[in-house]
Amino acid sequence: MPSFSEHDLVYEDGDKTLHYLTAGPEDGELMVFMHGWPGIGKTWHNQLTDFSKRGFKVVAPDMPGYGGSTARKVASDYAQEQVIKAMLTLLKHLGRNQAIWVAHDWGCGTLWTLARTHPEVFKAACGMTVPYGVLELGLDEALKYVNRDIYPEDQYPWGQWSYQAYYEQEFEKATAWFDKDPRGFLKAGFTKGNPKGVGKPGPLSRTVEDGGWMGGAEKPIPASMIPDEYVTIDKETLDELVAAMEKTGFWPGNAWYMNHKANRAFNLENQKNNAHLKFPVLFIEAGYDTVCDTVSSTLAEPQKELCEDLTFVSIAAGHFVPVEKPQEVNSAIAEWLESKVSGKKSLL
Repeated sequence: MPSFSEHDLVYEDGDKTLHYLTAGPEDGELMVFMHGWPGIGKTWHNQLTDFSKRGFKVVAPDMPGYGGSTARKVASDYAQEQVIKAMLTLLKHLGRNQAIWVAHDWGCGTLWTLARTHPEVFKAACGMTVPYGVLELGLDEALKYVNRDIYPEDQYPWGQWSYQAYYEQEFEKATAWFDKDPRGFLKAGFTKGNPKGVGKPGPLSRTVEDGGWMGGAEKPIPASMIPDEYVTIDKETLDELVAAMEKTGFWPGNAWYMNHKANRAFNLENQKNNAHLKFPVLFIEAGYDTVCDTVSSTLAEPQKELCEDLTFVSIAAGHFVPVEKPQEVNSAIAEWLESKVSGKKSLL
């Protein structure tokens, strides 16, 4: 696996550190990759390798609460108002005014908050699995787009988002469950998407009623019980991610889910251009994602009105699409960059 340069950025008067990876020419166009839950900058290694070879300056932070970055047990540290401060500090530290920002999962919470409130720092934005205009406005906003044909309200009051309600109700219990076996959980999480789940209630839709993940199981499935052929993440990256989550515990990462109301208020009070995005936006749908489901629900509808230059790509994969289908993801981004952003051929 290629090596990346590792750096620590100290900010907030020395109280916080942001760890990040970087590669590519110093004068290359800047791409910043923001991972989701759970992750580290290294989970983007396929994209970092590819786009650095294409001549881009690529940067992937361990997002606040993860890996080598500050991971205090302070829930407000993970409100998007605070997280975007880290990203804006990183951009300034890199000596740039704008970037092509790329994100997945909760990284999109940061991406879309940044886009809403600081559009001036964008040359373009690429979000994967989480579309613009919903989740950065909180859980209550996401509930508006649940497909009630699949999730009748009397049976699935939170739709596919039951696990997020569970965090709010049983945060310490939920967090302790992941910490019992990080490797088992992470290996299970990074398995291939299953097309048979599309259009059916997702596996996290009864988390509150079950009293936890995996049907309320006492602990995650042991890694030894998960066949390697079903796993999409390479062993080296999995080992690094496991070590990172064992170091911080799941508390900081899970605390990203504890700031829905604060995130909504910050976005609505500070949005620019009436929340419309004028720069190029690429949304990559994971066709087999049963949680961030944009196939069977209307979750992706708001961005069609709010993004003035939207490109939509669907890839047949599960939730962790940049890990499961890196070549398809990279090709989609490269073609979009060529046609909408850089104006030059970016393909290898």
